[in-house]
Amino acid sequence: MYIEKIQSPADLRVMDIATLKAVAKETREAVLNRVSKHGGHVGPNLGIVEATVALHFVFDTPKDKLVFDVSHQSYPHKVLTGRANGFLGDVNDMDAISGYSSPAESPVYDNFEVGHTSTSISLATGLQKARDIKGSDENIVVVIGDGSLSGGEAFEGLDEASELGTGIIIIVNDNEMSIAENHGGIYKNLRLLRETNGQAECNWFKSWGFEYKYLEDGNDVEKLVELFRSVKGTDKPTVLHIHTEKGHGYAPATENKEPWHFSMPFDMETGKSLVDFGSHESYEQLFSDWMLKEMKDDPTLIAVTAGTPMAAGFTQHKREQAGKQHVDVGIAEEQACAMISGMAKGGLRPVWTVYSTFIQRTYDQIAQDLCVNSNPAVINVAWGGVNSMNDITHICLFDIPMLTSIPNLLYLAPTSCEEYFAMLKWAVIQEQKPVALRIPSNGVIHTDSPVDTEYSYEPKFKVMSEGSQVAVIAAGSFFQKGENVVSLLKEKGVNATLINPRYLNAVDTELLESLKASHKVVVTLEDGCKDGGFGQRVADFYSVSDMKVLVCGIKKDLYDRYDTQKLLSDNRLQDDQIVADVLSIL
Repeated sequence: MYIEKIQSPADLRVMDIATLKAVAKETREAVLNRVSKHGGHVGPNLGIVEATVALHFVFDTPKDKLVFDVSHQSYPHKVLTGRANGFLGDVNDMDAISGYSSPAESPVYDNFEVGHTSTSISLATGLQKARDIKGSDENIVVVIGDGSLSGGEAFEGLDEASELGTGIIIIVNDNEMSIAENHGGIYKNLRLLRETNGQAECNWFKSWGFEYKYLEDGNDVEKLVELFRSVKGTDKPTVLHIHTEKGHGYAPATENKEPWHFSMPFDMETGKSLVDFGSHESYEQLFSDWMLKEMKDDPTLIAVTAGTPMAAGFTQHKREQAGKQHVDVGIAEEQACAMISGMAKGGLRPVWTVYSTFIQRTYDQIAQDLCVNSNPAVINVAWGGVNSMNDITHICLFDIPMLTSIPNLLYLAPTSCEEYFAMLKWAVIQEQKPVALRIPSNGVIHTDSPVDTEYSYEPKFKVMSEGSQVAVIAAGSFFQKGENVVSLLKEKGVNATLINPRYLNAVDTELLESLKASHKVVVTLEDGCKDGGFGQRVADFYSVSDMKVLVCGIKKDLYDRYDTQKLLSDNRLQDDQIVADVLSIL
């Protein structure tokens, strides 16, 4: 094999085109070997193989700088930059290689930790400016695709790159897809350019002042080499628009592109998953089913997603069923937030579902466009907590500190399926304030206990079982942990009170005040970053009293590919650790 011998891209540059094609074939096989055994992004990486081989052949990396947008399509790049063992070895070898570009992993070839979308051009303009100031001559090359052009920062980056007016090469990897289908007016122009072989008079990139070249055969190594050579060393902002096929070279991924964007381990011959997901309920399915049912009677109910319709359970079939009552704005969370505010102002009932890690991208719109205006839109926050994504760029631990810092936003934390839907129904029909719901991330747990169907705009905690000495306030998906802690304390002779706070954005001062009479210790449990979180608000309330408060959550840090149980242990969040800490305080 060639790729086993490639220690750096310099090894590619002595090869002829026929050999480069063989390297591309082996690289694709290596990518498939990894994703079939380890899981990962399938379609985006298979479609960019030839372009990556050509890039490293033509450009003088690492002197020339490559910046990948999202970088979920950087697997071929890793194969060719000394990390092939993470694609050819066993699963332990694969675990050592992240799914995104990482200077911590390869400070020579990976320029940025990247995992969120639409950032590449902006990052690259910084490298562009640094080169220009220093008077060096390296090429700055961006790879952006998979729907990333719909994000506002991509527009801002293009704007600045054009303004700088010096050499930067932006490769638009046009595979006609985002995670699902593309959304946004810019993709209409990309389609027109594809249909006219790049010759359409209406050219969005040219209108911004970019030099522009189009390549229809974006999976042809030889043509890519020719294209890249033609712009190497350019002193002008340049867009190379290449038409590629998502999932190229693997039939299951080309025939069914959306589910093959990312996959858990699978049988390479059949494409069948090796992970048994069973028949367990999911909030994605339950939510989308409920929405579709309600939409039949309420034409004002609108499901909103931002490039990740699967977060809301809106498969292609369900999107078709919803019709105009589902809106996907593309990978553009800022647009989604401002739009739901406008929808609510206009008399609609929008529910925007977004992963915890991506809601970080739209703080200002939540604060200004939504909450200052007090428009009653609903935000579904999915996958918040330790049991979710664990890459450094995708950790889902910061939504509580972020959202609870914004005035005029109710942030509710249901503890069960029944409580979630009760809160959702109330949030949809109330007309006074924006409401966010933190969907439980510890699975669909049902309860026989009655749940409230009406909620106030002032926080009202709920005492689930009354005791003394110790009060355990367990929020959202850590409520069941709270139940376990109370049970273990009882075995130790401590009859603790268990409280479901329900509200994360503020504390129930009346209830907290009442605990002073018969309690010495208050324990808060939250499934996320405790710095600036819910528990610290409780601790602040008791700051000038004799009450001792144990705030239990995750310490603020940048965790990368963590083991969940180890993270819990390191933060003393295992049930027995919490009990031991409580007893030591008593």
